Amino acid sequence: MTFESLNLRHFRCTMDPQGIAWLTIDCADSAVNRLSGEVLAELNHALDHFQSAPPAAMVIRSGKASGFIAGADIDEFSHLNDSATARAFVERGWAVLSRLAAVSWPTLALIQGHCMGGGLELALACRYRIVVDQPDTRLSLPEVMLGIFPGWGGMLRLPQRTGAPQALDMLLTGRALSARRAAASGLADLCVPQRLAQQSAARHVVSNQPVRGPRGKDAWLSAPFLRPLLLRQARRTLEKRDPQGHYPAPRAILEIWAHHAGNALAAPQLIDTLVRSDTARNLLHVFHMQERLKAFGKTKGQTATSHIHVVGAGVMGGDIAAWCALKGLTVTLQDTDRARIAQAIGRAQALYARKTSSTREARLTADRLIPDPDGRGIARADLVIEAISENLEAKRGLYAALEPQLKDDAVLATNTSSLSLQDLGRDLARPQRLVGIHFFNPVASMPLVEVVATESTDPRTQAIACAFVGQIGKLPLPVRSVPGFLVNAVLAPYMLEAMRCVDEGLSPETIDAAMKAFGMPMGPLELIDTVGLDIARDAGAQLTGQAAPPFCLTRHLDRNELGRKSGQGFYRWHDGRPVRAKAGKAPAGLAHRLLQPLRDATRRQLESGVVADPELANAGVIFGTGYAPYTGGPMPSTDL
Repeated sequence: MTFESLNLRHFRCTMDPQGIAWLTIDCADSAVNRLSGEVLAELNHALDHFQSAPPAAMVIRSGKASGFIAGADIDEFSHLNDSATARAFVERGWAVLSRLAAVSWPTLALIQGHCMGGGLELALACRYRIVVDQPDTRLSLPEVMLGIFPGWGGMLRLPQRTGAPQALDMLLTGRALSARRAAASGLADLCVPQRLAQQSAARHVVSNQPVRGPRGKDAWLSAPFLRPLLLRQARRTLEKRDPQGHYPAPRAILEIWAHHAGNALAAPQLIDTLVRSDTARNLLHVFHMQERLKAFGKTKGQTATSHIHVVGAGVMGGDIAAWCALKGLTVTLQDTDRARIAQAIGRAQALYARKTSSTREARLTADRLIPDPDGRGIARADLVIEAISENLEAKRGLYAALEPQLKDDAVLATNTSSLSLQDLGRDLARPQRLVGIHFFNPVASMPLVEVVATESTDPRTQAIACAFVGQIGKLPLPVRSVPGFLVNAVLAPYMLEAMRCVDEGLSPETIDAAMKAFGMPMGPLELIDTVGLDIARDAGAQLTGQAAPPFCLTRHLDRNELGRKSGQGFYRWHDGRPVRAKAGKAPAGLAHRLLQPLRDATRRQLESGVVADPELANAGVIFGTGYAPYTGGPMPSTDL
């Protein structure tokens, strides 16, 4: 019987002269490979075939340009409504991948691009793994970020390859490894350039090399007698990170690793508890929100942006330029102050040192960021982003100088956080090509970008802007041009209420601790210090309609204490971090009091049409402010 006679939809196979079976996964009717129930069943049929006629070896590879395997089919998680269904879901994947791990012939996963969740569990079930050395090759087990665990063998096999410390870091955080780090950690056997991938796989799979395991310190720390020590350390880390226990999945993963040999089927009560929890349901919904935002950045028919020109080399403009160069675009950076350009280049080089895998790659990235004080790049740019100070007349004057130099099909964008696009574009000859592309600070770590349009904005312009945001790895949120758009409009009353609490005698430490205990990544007073007290004053005056700013804000501003950028605000700042006193006991209901203005503002912005629906409102607040993801967002589920 031939492989073709199996009539599989998602797999194809070729045999080479060495007798190596090249099994290609290429999921039908999908841009990415996912291990759905149907795909797992077909993999099982393929193993039946090879069991009857064993190959000399087998290489599993992807037929998708997008990557190896993106994981399980997330939509199937939505149907795990009872204990029996959830256990059957885990058992199905565990059984098929355990069978793959037990075959008598050598197996190798050839990984190019993303390899996540169930995809990495499949790769771990192979004897060998080779990763292709390219920027988008990333290996991870992100199930913990969905409030669940990798139940198809990842908790068993990952520690066997990397050692327990590295494995626990990946399992408990969802953190991804690059190709080179995967090879260095033992997760992959080899890291090779794309041109040598197939040749290396064919040679290595029949090499009879021993299965790689942890080495050196990682091997020593994985010794069974040290497991209780690692368990205590991991528990302390989890308690520090999530003292309120909002996220039960990391603790369940730790329990299954420590007491059930990585086999979730040995802990059915944990399966039941997790998959039916509110946290898992909400995090799954947050994942779907994220995918919906990503879809805005995948506009069909749009030509990729290749050259952007940024005017304004301050913190926002310089960091936008640096990020775009990191993502492969040619960037020209203009400012009237050459020293400011130099500072921006310095920050960019520090970013590239952190984010690139080699000195050579960092240098090549830096070469794409071109100082351009005279604005010679304007005429060549596909997209020009204005990021100067929030002054309406200054921006209009700049646009008057820019517009005659733009290419006919170029887009003009503003990074304004508060000014009306209608007012900004009033004097333009073609106001329909002005769009807001509003980044958040810090640019490198904030995932959301608001794409702001008016009734007169050309839909093509907004589509180009959304596609650009997706191209640089951010999440575009289409919003309507009203004061504050969505994110700043909901943050302003939240921050105002926090300052009122300071005026009433509560310490910044007590307020911030209460909100971090709720699940916010940063307290509101630390956020104000980070944004800048002067910015908070201006935004508050515009967005909250307050008659007078809080006394504590006025006091700091009178002393020119602007927050992090001046070294003193609600906190004293040292080496980029706030110096905190001990937090006091928070009054009952403090978190609710602070969040209610944010929730009310979210509803108002939704009702005024700033975003299209409650789900996008939740997505914007979660990805734009860090609002506790385990809650599902500020808008209750009854509104979705």
